Amino acid sequence: MSRPALLVLEDGRTFRGEAYGAVGEAFGEAVFSTGMTGYQETLTDPSYHRQVVVMTAPQIGNTGVNDEDPESSRIWVSGYVVRDPSRVTSSWRAQRDLGDELAAQGVVGISGVDTRALTRHLRERGAMRVGISSTGTGADALLQRVLASPGMVGADLAHEVTTPEPYVVPAVGETRFRVAALDLGLKAATPRYLAGLGVEVHVLPATSTGDDLLALSPDGVFLSNGPGDPATTDGPVAATQRVLEEGVPLFGICFGNQVLGRALGLGTYKLRYGHRGLNVPVKELATGRIHITSQNHGFAVDAPVDGTPVETPYGRVRVSHVCANDDVVEGLELLDRPASSVQYHPEAAAGPHDAEGLFTRFVEQMSETRGTRATA
Repeated sequence: MSRPALLVLEDGRTFRGEAYGAVGEAFGEAVFSTGMTGYQETLTDPSYHRQVVVMTAPQIGNTGVNDEDPESSRIWVSGYVVRDPSRVTSSWRAQRDLGDELAAQGVVGISGVDTRALTRHLRERGAMRVGISSTGTGADALLQRVLASPGMVGADLAHEVTTPEPYVVPAVGETRFRVAALDLGLKAATPRYLAGLGVEVHVLPATSTGDDLLALSPDGVFLSNGPGDPATTDGPVAATQRVLEEGVPLFGICFGNQVLGRALGLGTYKLRYGHRGLNVPVKELATGRIHITSQNHGFAVDAPVDGTPVETPYGRVRVSHVCANDDVVEGLELLDRPASSVQYHPEAAAGPHDAEGLFTRFVEQMSETRGTRATA
């Protein structure tokens, strides 16, 4: 027998449906994801920590859940909103039902919701706090609890999702390079992809200093994706500045793009409803080429989007990529040091593969810089 559930947004808009996953209450920032596949990646991506994710695809759960596709050791979303949970798990790779997995990990969800109406509301009003309850709590009482819950602005969350201890992902085959990766909410696909390029990846906690990163004598430093407000990440920003001082090749993605921006003295700001999904078009300014990308971010870097260089303590930086939909900064490139970043996920799993070459370019940059440093 189905159990009624209630969703209340901080502006008072209410949706009713049925419990999906665990029974209870959940609070977070309501955001929507436009991905039509890869829901396991979404659920287990640490970047979604403290967010209630609304899936725009009408049916979710068709392929069930397996133990090969998670991007971390657990589900990170605070709550889950779907229109039509699949009644049948049809993939030969499935090991469990999605609804059962949500329940087993204590993730409160709601189904039977008009997700199209909810998504349009968030597009018009912006991402906002939300609550889900399947305990019988009334709408007024739930709204008061939503209004008492913390927002995303000012949220320092990287330290809540980072690895507690350093670990190493060995290179596949011959070890060509060593990379120190600052885990701000790292997805498993990233070091796995780098390992396939002959990179030995040393993953360090978000609390690591620049000296901790450099102590590994890395050929390059990587700044990962992650959740929260980049304005709170003073530690990672200071670590990035230390790496920039030494001229070690640096590459960042998603949250790492924002951390690099702050390290260079650029500002960040919260987007109205963010970019979340597998189909976000990004324009590479140098070539005019459009990449279809996987993204998950609610904040962005504030910089000139016409490619005009900006002077920083570490040389000139320019915006290298912009979103073709709204001109949001999607990439940064230093002109006088080997450092760059993008606001999206080149390793997309599942997702488009247009941007895979960025990791290869990072490896090439390490090779070129290694030769320069060796002869210096």
